[in-house]
Amino acid sequence: MPAERNAKGVALFALAQLASYRRVKTEESRQQAQEMLATMLSMKFDGYSGAAWGYNFDWQSRNFFAPRGTPTIVPTAFAARALVEGGQEDAARSVCEFIVRDLPRSLESKDEVCFSYAPNSNTCIFNASLLAAEVLATVGVSTELAERATRYVVNNQRPNGSWSYGADPKQSWIDNFHTAYILFSLQRIIKSSSFGEEFQPALERGYDFWKKNFFLADGWPKYYHDDPYPADAHAAASAIVTFLECRSLDADAEKMAQKVASWTLQHLRDSRGFFYYQRRRFYTIRKPYMRWTQAWMLYALSRLLEEQH
Repeated sequence: MPAERNAKGVALFALAQLASYRRVKTEESRQQAQEMLATMLSMKFDGYSGAAWGYNFDWQSRNFFAPRGTPTIVPTAFAARALVEGGQEDAARSVCEFIVRDLPRSLESKDEVCFSYAPNSNTCIFNASLLAAEVLATVGVSTELAERATRYVVNNQRPNGSWSYGADPKQSWIDNFHTAYILFSLQRIIKSSSFGEEFQPALERGYDFWKKNFFLADGWPKYYHDDPYPADAHAAASAIVTFLECRSLDADAEKMAQKVASWTLQHLRDSRGFFYYQRRRFYTIRKPYMRWTQAWMLYALSRLLEEQH
């Protein structure tokens, strides 16, 4: 694989740098954050109604194939999150144009809508559609669509408070980081919108299920609700930022974030400084993936330092 920049990795690095700037408030850290945002903006794809990002390689998901250069909602939404936090309203508004005009709606009714994962797909994946809703809600564009997209995900919450990955029977698994994505987005939607109060009970039920079922006593972030393996640095990092985002729900949320961080530093960090991909039952995969582990852990630890400052 050639050495190239990945849009989602850059978005996560930008979020980490913005957290660092909010903590230290120096001119140097401000400039570094702006430079990272500028780099991210230079990577957006042309040919769409608004700003959009995707992967710099062909990507085969479990649901569809996205050739290199295909915009997808996950890196696009994380880029938008960085733009919102960085105060770049015009660029964030452009992302909304991509979502509203170019992203297919896999399901739509008077009360609900589900955004697909990419322009060339027709998926009903809960965390992905809610990421689109988060962008619309936090930027304040097409809030009616954001409300219906949020309602679709909330209406698909299971009675025990959990969410499966998607609506298809083949997508019925429940994992840590996709649940964390939903909780994070749902919390931001509620905080930033006038319609959010309707969804507060769903957030609380989901958070309660997630906290009780995805973590061992020492802070180990389980991958599945019924299986701790593999221990994954991405799951750890997304858990840290989600606990911090949801601290208004739980007086122990910051302690939980610290516990997960401590476990990850002890068990998934190499002595050379990088984080391993996964710890399996009988072996560890020590590959230092930039987007999946390093960028996520930098974001998580930067947010944790910000909260502890």
